[in-house]
Amino acid sequence: RGWTGTAEGIRRAGHPDWLQLTGLLHDMGKIMFLWGSGEDGQDGYSPNGKQWALGGDTFVVGCQIPDDAVVFPEFNELNPDTHDCHYSTKNGIYNENCGLDELKFAWGHDEYMWRMLVANSCTIPREGLDMIRYHSAYPLHDKGAYRHLLKAEDEKRINWVRLFNKFDLYTKDETNDLRSSTEEILPYYRGLLEKYGLGGKLRW
Repeated sequence: RGWTGTAEGIRRAGHPDWLQLTGLLHDMGKIMFLWGSGEDGQDGYSPNGKQWALGGDTFVVGCQIPDDAVVFPEFNELNPDTHDCHYSTKNGIYNENCGLDELKFAWGHDEYMWRMLVANSCTIPREGLDMIRYHSAYPLHDKGAYRHLLKAEDEKRINWVRLFNKFDLYTKDETNDLRSSTEEILPYYRGLLEKYGLGGKLRW
């Protein structure tokens, strides 16, 4: 329901086909659970499996974790980086205004899927790839954290993520449950996969 609902919600709103495809692909990085384990935070099989590296919000690593921008900040103390003088300051390992492309984010399905698409020479525009890579980075695009590390031009990129986020959050309801019509819409999305260099066998 989630992936097709997001994609079809974007399609119904009249947005470009690359954005529709982004909606379809954005959460597919969760496929990591197939070869993951609880030890690496990717247990997708057990009812109470550890999934800290599979889903959830992401944040910038290598600098201070903003307590006012992450969920359950009381657990930040358990992260060894918070006790390391190199990683626990406001700027950490980064230079002021270094830019979005220089920042490293906590591992999750977003980062994995972005890397997978880049490795397969996908031709989805950078705006779509940004949506995939940063859609779970709520401290960045929702709470306004890390502004001191961004370049002025990064705001436009983050606005694209915000646009996508509206569909990611609000198209996963019964109205957008398209599981019964998957066979009808599949040919359309197969065409988009071919168009943007993702047809045939892919490197996962």
